[in-house]
Amino acid sequence: MRQLIDISVDLRAGIASDPPGHRPDITYIDHQQSAEDVVAFFPGAETSDLPAGEGWAIERVNMSTHTGTHLDAPYHYASTMNGGERAITIDEVPLDWCLRPGVKLDFRHLSDGYVVQPADIDAELERIGHTLQPFDIVLVNTAAGVRYGEDDYVDTGCGMGRDATLHLLKQGVRITGTDAWSWDAPFSYTAQRYEKDHDPSIIWEGHKAGREIEYCHIEKLHNLEALPSTGFTVSCLPVKIHAASAGWTRAVAIIDDKDGE
Repeated sequence: MRQLIDISVDLRAGIASDPPGHRPDITYIDHQQSAEDVVAFFPGAETSDLPAGEGWAIERVNMSTHTGTHLDAPYHYASTMNGGERAITIDEVPLDWCLRPGVKLDFRHLSDGYVVQPADIDAELERIGHTLQPFDIVLVNTAAGVRYGEDDYVDTGCGMGRDATLHLLKQGVRITGTDAWSWDAPFSYTAQRYEKDHDPSIIWEGHKAGREIEYCHIEKLHNLEALPSTGFTVSCLPVKIHAASAGWTRAVAIIDDKDGE
């Protein structure tokens, strides 16, 4: 029997899902509120003509393409990729990248703000007994996953540094993912490091690795604790938004019964 595990967050207003100024607004219009709008399409109709006097339920959403669980395109990180090529937008991302075997790296024990290095990846791969294959989708389970919607969510979890990101990309990985707000370490910790050393190379370093090798990543995943380390497929097909830097995705993990039952 095939098992589908939802690894997406619910898009919700009124919670600390993003930094201030980047959170979604959702207006809910119920069946009574919309009834007049519905009958306006049919001259002479009254709301009493509608079954139970009800119109439709609809929602109006004001948000960015980086709200909720979403897939970032290389264009989000920079205008170029692969050392100078034009960076592709979300509508140009190969869909073949988006339905591939998944690998989960458990970094929940790493401290908030820690910048993951290649050695951390290799140690975790050795622990779970997996050798990366080209186009594996690598998901990073951080301490942030269980904090979604809480006031400390944006500042929780480790992040992936430039060297760690390139370490994955050089092995053929083209989609990665995290249950944190960002693929990089929380900005609050990066800001502290920058104030101390004034090293500009640490700013958004994991994202900026896409200037060297093309890749996408999924941000604001959820429920990664429910996944095994390997043995599942990730589906993260993005909404096709013309020339956009990201697209929302209902990311799921698919586990097929080995006996095919």
